[in-house]
Amino acid sequence: MRLKLYDKNNNPNILQRVIDVLNEGGIIIYPTDTMYAIGCHALKERPIERICKLKGLDPRKHNLSIICYDLSNISEYARVENAAFKLMKRNLPGPFTFILNADSRLPKIFRNRKEVGIRVPDNPIIREICRLLDAPILTTTVPLGEKEDVEYVMDPELIDEKWGDEVDLVIDGGMGGTEPSTVIYCCNNEPEIIRQGKGILNE
Repeated sequence: MRLKLYDKNNNPNILQRVIDVLNEGGIIIYPTDTMYAIGCHALKERPIERICKLKGLDPRKHNLSIICYDLSNISEYARVENAAFKLMKRNLPGPFTFILNADSRLPKIFRNRKEVGIRVPDNPIIREICRLLDAPILTTTVPLGEKEDVEYVMDPELIDEKWGDEVDLVIDGGMGGTEPSTVIYCCNNEPEIIRQGKGILNE
């Protein structure tokens, strides 16, 4: 099922349908400030396992990331040093993923790696969903097949055509981008950019 959502003034009933899907352990595809992503309720183990299977991810080898509404409750899910927090405060919301040490509140699938990526995208649709859910959302980019046209990760109609049977809901928030987030590793004393993406870090 594909639902159209806008940056503001969305029908509360439509938003509630999205929240219900997430609370019931469903998987959704949604826009971010970088690329379209696949996600689920980050505190529910089963849909996380389903997403890992869908994307062929081994959670023991791949870092998993979550979207938070803002920085106020990040300390519930990750351990944040002062320097990292100040850096995040200067750059979020924005097209960045900050890798932090995971906290024990996250499901055990995260604790295999002991690290978690934190995102606060500059996208009002997914942040509003996150706010209403009152929980983080697991997030991973919609993958592009080797011989696929790039529009299959940009155009919500084509995304729905390809992934509609695999997920519970596709949110149409308009055309998406093709550049991933900039990834900053913050588990050591000195934050380090390990992937330069769309975000230009304000240090």
